[in-house]
Amino acid sequence: MKKTISAASLRSLVGEAYEQVKSATGGANANYIPYLANVPSDLFGIALCLPSGEVIEAGDTDYVFGIESISKVHTAVLVLRQSGADELLAKIGADATGLPFNSIMAILLEKDHPSTPLVNSGAISACSLVKPTGNADAKWQAIVDNMTDLCGSPLVLQQELYKSETATNFNNKSIAWLLKNYNRIYDDPDLSLDLYTRQCSMGVTAHQLAVAGCTIASYGLNPVTKQQVFPSALAPKIVALIAAVGFYEHTGDWMYTSGIPAKTGVGGGVMGVLPGGFGIAAFAPPLDDAGNSVKAQLAIKYITQHLGVNVYSGDSIEITA
Repeated sequence: MKKTISAASLRSLVGEAYEQVKSATGGANANYIPYLANVPSDLFGIALCLPSGEVIEAGDTDYVFGIESISKVHTAVLVLRQSGADELLAKIGADATGLPFNSIMAILLEKDHPSTPLVNSGAISACSLVKPTGNADAKWQAIVDNMTDLCGSPLVLQQELYKSETATNFNNKSIAWLLKNYNRIYDDPDLSLDLYTRQCSMGVTAHQLAVAGCTIASYGLNPVTKQQVFPSALAPKIVALIAAVGFYEHTGDWMYTSGIPAKTGVGGGVMGVLPGGFGIAAFAPPLDDAGNSVKAQLAIKYITQHLGVNVYSGDSIEITA
């Protein structure tokens, strides 16, 4: 069935969602990373990017915050671009762990496989796969360039966040070396961990994440720059990864209630993808007990539920002027 949505109705709906959700309470900033604990908790923004390149926004959509685990999607895209879908599946995998994002137990239970590039173990492994092997500067530049390609504009490393993350990433250090023990990391473990920590510390806006989401929704074509960022055949692979584990152990609940794949980060951002439709992002620092932004979830659900869109419906989406 074909579903037609007008850009005018989306403009109205984004504003409506903002007004409905802005006063919502609950949650708290991530406090295990000192930098994140100090981000103003009343910030809130929603951005929705259309294939035309128009970005519909409400609230604090230009505030720069830590991209955190949403960056896992970006680097998974880079590995797919550089090495292809088969190598990503063989060396990392595409399964949900059913466990928290930073689980060591997941590695022990599936010692032959990090499971997915969208949890910490698989994301560190993905950073190790980025080419060229052994060259930290060149690998970092590839990660930064790929993020820019997806978001349509440059991101900036938040140095204070990077320092804060580096000083507190003891669990991730354990993960990196456990991966080494099981031969599931493909470059120097410390180098790979540092790249992962840096990518999570990049500053991004809800506006940029909406553009990145729309680039994926548009089968690799960035709607703003008109650059074909990745081959269109990779888009279903990327969406499948997000749909499987975008909210970690709560992904099933998210997909059931929102209808669209989305990736969360403890910086307060959520990036959603409606294939063939639009990219959507929301940002608010207070998180629920699973580490997901309370307001961002409410805002995206408000929009998708009012539109009646769902990736499992079989509908094709057309956005009209």
